[in-house]
Amino acid sequence: MDASRLASAALSTTTARAEGLLDLSVVVPIYNEVDSLPLLIEKIAEAVQGAGLSYEMIVVDDGSSDGTVELMQRFAEERDDLKAVILRRNYGQTAAMAAGFNYAVGDAIVTLDGDLQNDPADIPMLLAKLNEGYDLVSGWRKKRQDAALTRLLPSKIANILIGKVTGVKIRDYGCSLKAYRSELVADMNLYGELHRFLPALAFMEGARITEMPVRHHARQFGESKYGLGRTIRVIMDLLTIYFMKRFLTKPMHGFGVAGLLSIVAGFVLGLYLTFLKLGGSAIGDRPLLTLVAILILGGVQLLCFGLLGELMMRTYHESQNRPIYRVRSVVGRPKVAQKA
Repeated sequence: MDASRLASAALSTTTARAEGLLDLSVVVPIYNEVDSLPLLIEKIAEAVQGAGLSYEMIVVDDGSSDGTVELMQRFAEERDDLKAVILRRNYGQTAAMAAGFNYAVGDAIVTLDGDLQNDPADIPMLLAKLNEGYDLVSGWRKKRQDAALTRLLPSKIANILIGKVTGVKIRDYGCSLKAYRSELVADMNLYGELHRFLPALAFMEGARITEMPVRHHARQFGESKYGLGRTIRVIMDLLTIYFMKRFLTKPMHGFGVAGLLSIVAGFVLGLYLTFLKLGGSAIGDRPLLTLVAILILGGVQLLCFGLLGELMMRTYHESQNRPIYRVRSVVGRPKVAQKA
């Protein structure tokens, strides 16, 4: 891109930032990426300026110890399109992404990893797709450049499992390169390690979601921060997502049904033991008697969990004035009351 167009894009960004209006915020969580950071920033700026967008880059350091922080601070002082958010320690990618979302002011938000495996040149393509009426566009690393056994196979299994549980059929949940509408991100609260399930969380908010192929490169610098050890955490988070999707606003429907079934089963078996006792049989040493007690007590506990869940759900929504619905648009002219 020629110098005049670069200058024009930079001026547009400066003016938009001064007015508090930006087309795009690019959020990049970083952890020990001192070698890739300079090239990453230049590639993002080149891709976005080439599209003629006003933008900001928000680089969130998640407790790096290799000089990344110092380099980020220097870049943030030298550039007017870069905001460095430095966390106190390593909180994990979900927390870093949430921090980036909180500081973003763009109409659209794009996320990507800081290791240069995602290609910033794909950002304009994602934004163009977003402008077709979607709320979230997720990247699909169709030709992924990772180890087959330790990365590709577990990822493929996880994507199939997550799709079946959440009902959101996309092929690459693990791709960090995604584009969001800012109002969608504002409705999502991230915690734990739920960054992997952002499409599922967005779907729960009523978002229109699509997926498109993006480029993926082999890692140039450093080492991967991921491994097989995260599989258990993914399964635990998936259970959380499943419960949120089914029972977030109606926990009694989950705990209550299980509790009632347990109590009914306990009473049926208890009646059977009662008939045996009346018939003269000894039941004191039968394991079935213990099972009856467990079923009835367990059922009562599940009902109590459901009641507590209902109270917590109401506290969650009412304390934040958080509605249980999302309005996409309102069509029609409001009627103006006529003065007497």
